[in-house]
Amino acid sequence: MFDIGFGEIFLIAVVALLVLGPERLPKAARFAGLWVRRARAQWYSVKAELENELADDELKRSLRQARSDLQDARDALAQGGTALQQQFEETRAGLRDAVQSNRVADDDGDAHAPPADPVADAEQAALPFDDHDGTPDSRPTGADARHSDARR
Repeated sequence: MFDIGFGEIFLIAVVALLVLGPERLPKAARFAGLWVRRARAQWYSVKAELENELADDELKRSLRQARSDLQDARDALAQGGTALQQQFEETRAGLRDAVQSNRVADDDGDAHAPPADPVADAEQAALPFDDHDGTPDSRPTGADARHSDARR
């Protein structure tokens, strides 16, 4: 810290012995040691407090960053939810309009259409249809088909 070597410490000890004498030198050394210990304790205390404050500042900074990220995510979700709600409402309104127009068209179409003949509809449904043009197939079905195959 002060870059004092062994030779310099020895020189200070010789000067202190000459100035203070052999009687007061041990008392002065204890007093100097006490002040050095107190200075070191203060230094370590200040150093620890400074490190704690820096750690607290780092914690506060990371907490602020986490809060900021969380707020950004919350805002993004809110915007997505709002857009989704708007699309839902538009789709709902479009479907409601389509259903309403179909109801009106069905009501108008039923009023002008002739009544359906249920017997003719049942007969038409019973006939098998040809796959190509939708006309009834004239081939025999079921037991009739077996008899016609046997005749060939």
